[in-house]
Amino acid sequence: MPMPLQVIEAEALQLPPDERGRLAGRLLETLEPGAQDTPENIAKAWDDEIERRIEAMDAGHTEAIPYEQVRAELRALIDARRTR
Repeated sequence: MPMPLQVIEAEALQLPPDERGRLAGRLLETLEPGAQDTPENIAKAWDDEIERRIEAMDAGHTEAIPYEQVRAELRALIDARRTR
């Protein structure tokens, strides 16, 4: 006889965080068969994105913005929101 959902949920919530995360991942996989969100595939996707961005910079398709400028602009935005 299958266990009621409330019993399964209560027991799952007693698991340590890492085990709950693995369980959640496995359950999501059953809802999206063929999902490719494994740690290895995620790392590869980031590697591919980094490669794409480097190539765009090398080809002159994007412009680098100095950290100091970005930081100053973000600080100004944050300060403006705080004063509202």
